[in-house]
Amino acid sequence: MDNRVTLFEVGPRDGLQNEKDSVPTSVKVELIERLVSAGIRHIEATSFVNPKWIPQLADAVDVLNQLHREDDVVYSALVPNLKGLERARQTGIREIAVFMSASESHNKSNINKTIEETYPVLQEVVEAAIAEGMRVRGYVSTAFGCPYEGEVSLSAVARVTEKLLRMGVYEVSIGDTIGVGTPGQVKERFISLIEQFGAARLAGHFHDTRGTGLVNVYAALEAGIRTFDSSIAGLGGCPYAPGASGNISTEDLVYMLHGMGIETGVQLEKLVETGAFMERVLNRTLPSRVLQAMKKTGKEGECGNEQYTAGK
Repeated sequence: MDNRVTLFEVGPRDGLQNEKDSVPTSVKVELIERLVSAGIRHIEATSFVNPKWIPQLADAVDVLNQLHREDDVVYSALVPNLKGLERARQTGIREIAVFMSASESHNKSNINKTIEETYPVLQEVVEAAIAEGMRVRGYVSTAFGCPYEGEVSLSAVARVTEKLLRMGVYEVSIGDTIGVGTPGQVKERFISLIEQFGAARLAGHFHDTRGTGLVNVYAALEAGIRTFDSSIAGLGGCPYAPGASGNISTEDLVYMLHGMGIETGVQLEKLVETGAFMERVLNRTLPSRVLQAMKKTGKEGECGNEQYTAGK
C-alpha cells in the first residue's frame, strides 16, 4: 500500500448537523482550530443549506469569518444551490462541496428533487464556483444502500459519479450513508469505480452503524483509495437517513492507519484531546473507541478546564 492517506474531516459540519442543542459559534470555531492544531489539513467547516432545514449550521458565515485560517489548510463548506453559493462568497472560502444521492428516494427526501432534477441545479453551482476560482468536491450518498429502497446498484452509483465529475468536481466522496456496506462489497465497488474514474478522483465516506466502518476503510485501501472522510469522536448522522449513526471516528481511523505504518500528518494525542473537548461541550460520551480507551488509561492528554455546554 502507498504510505500516505489524506484525511478529510467532516465533524464540524456532518458531525454537528444532527445536534439538537445549539452549539455556540465560538465553540465551532475552537473545534476547527483544534483540528488544525492536530494536523488536519482538509476540513468541512460548515454548510450553506437553508438554515430552516439545518438550524444548527445557521451561523455558517460567522463561523468562517471568525476563524483564524491557516494558509496550508483547505476549508470547505457544503453548498446546495446558487443562493447557498452567494452566502459562501461572503466568507472568501476557496472550496465548496455539492451533494446528491445514488438512490431516488433518498435524493427526494434529502434535496426534495429527483436525481434528474438535481443535475442542472448542481451544474449551475459548480460552474459558478469554478468561474470564481473555487474548487468543488462532490458527495454521493447511499452508495451502498438506501434507508427507503434497500440495495443500490453499482451502475446507479457510477452514473451519478460520472455526472458529478463531468460537471467539474475534482473528487467524489462515495458514501455509505446508513452503514450497511461490507468489506467484500466495498472492495468490489471501489475496484470498479477506480477502473472507470481513477483512484485520485475518489474518496471513501463510511459510517459505523453496523460496526464495519474501519474494516470497510481497509477494504477501500486495498482497492486503491487514499482519501477518507471522518468525524472527530465519531460525531454525526444523517437527518434524512433514519438510524444512521455517525461517520467513522477520526481518532479511530488515525490509530488504525498509524498502526499499519501509513502516514497521515496528524497527531493522535491532539485528536483525542479534541474529542474529549467535544464530550465536554455536548455533555455526553461520544462513540470514538480510541477516545474512550485513552480516557480509561488516563492518556487522553491535557484537555484544559473549559466548561462549554451546548445550548448554555
